[in-house]
Amino acid sequence: MGSDPDQKLQSMTGYASAEGRSGDAGWQWQIRAVNGKGLDIRLRLPSGFEAIEQDVRKCIAGRIKRGNLQVTLTVDRDNAVAVPTVNEAALEAVLAAAEKLAARLDAPKPTVEGILSLRGVLETVEPSSSGEIGDELVREVMQGLDEAVSALRKSRGGEGAALGKILNQNLDQIEKLTTQAEENPARSAESIRARLSDQVALLLEASNTFDRDRLLQEVALLATKADIREELDRLYAHVEAARELLASEPPVGRKLEFLAQEFNRESNTLCSKSNARELTAIGLELKVVIDQFREQILNLE
Repeated sequence: MGSDPDQKLQSMTGYASAEGRSGDAGWQWQIRAVNGKGLDIRLRLPSGFEAIEQDVRKCIAGRIKRGNLQVTLTVDRDNAVAVPTVNEAALEAVLAAAEKLAARLDAPKPTVEGILSLRGVLETVEPSSSGEIGDELVREVMQGLDEAVSALRKSRGGEGAALGKILNQNLDQIEKLTTQAEENPARSAESIRARLSDQVALLLEASNTFDRDRLLQEVALLATKADIREELDRLYAHVEAARELLASEPPVGRKLEFLAQEFNRESNTLCSKSNARELTAIGLELKVVIDQFREQILNLE
């Protein structure tokens, strides 16, 4: 089966089909794909084509890594006539039930038409299974599947390119907000110490029983704990890692989902350490953008 020389970002949604003819048989593949945690292939093959199921699954799994796929093959033969067939087991069960009821009820015997109209008694053999399935038909059907998978990847690739633009815009916003937090005067150790010292001074004015040196030590400790340097560095590193993943070969969705969790963790810590309204506002905006980033990632293979 074919491969994709130009790998690119893939979404998990898409639709593709392929059709053709082999002798007196016309065939068509239809593939519908939606989001999924892993790869789930739901396959519908016409009667007589059960032997190719494993090859079909192998062909798809070799090129599609995530998503819920509904894959259907239909085969129609020219001049084929549906053949009605009596299900002998079902017929015997109906006759036995009718005989038992007749012994208990005074009712007319069931007619042939009435019995045949009961569900399961009369079955119809589909035209697609009424002829021989030769090697040539199988070969062309499998080639058609390869074409359908290629078309699906192209469809998913188009959506993936659009998602990539949105995700890169999200990363630009995250980086911009991180820089704003870094440059905010309120995050400096001096600003933190000054703010806490003012609060301590108010307490000292209210009472002379406080140990000033001990309080200043506590202020220095609190200032150190309130420093968000590590969070900022990790946010920058996560932005760089996410951009590298978006530019790499798929699948990348799961790795980006993990990074989104890390982004969220750092933004939460930034908010909890914030000592100023401006920093809190930046942290909250970061959380909004990160949530948008995560929602888009859920569509990626």
